[in-house]
Amino acid sequence: MDSLTIEDADPDERRPAGPLYVPVRLGSAGGHQLRFLRDEFGARTAVGFTSAEALAAVLGRDQRWIRLAEPALRALSAPLGVARVTIDPVLAPPAPRRRHGQNQPQPQTPPLCARRDHALSS
Repeated sequence: MDSLTIEDADPDERRPAGPLYVPVRLGSAGGHQLRFLRDEFGARTAVGFTSAEALAAVLGRDQRWIRLAEPALRALSAPLGVARVTIDPVLAPPAPRRRHGQNQPQPQTPPLCARRDHALSS
């Protein structure tokens, strides 16, 4: 019976198996450039997805991608000042901003009535 060797990893460490689907864009010279996103604090992060379907669900079907292992993605993004890698991010719309001094919701103006009094109604 053949025995398989399993990489000795911490069971609590969440790492995807195999290459990631990494979003890219076309550069000015025609090559591919990594596409970075911003996290919830505004810091740039490299992103990778575990499936093409997950990438398309977040960034759209027209998003170009390449396959990279996580260490390669880190190695390419580190010289650009991006130290964080996010796997399978979920994009959320930004929280609504409140105007200064606006603590309570403003009262709604009642809708205008479409029916008006006619001169014959007297």
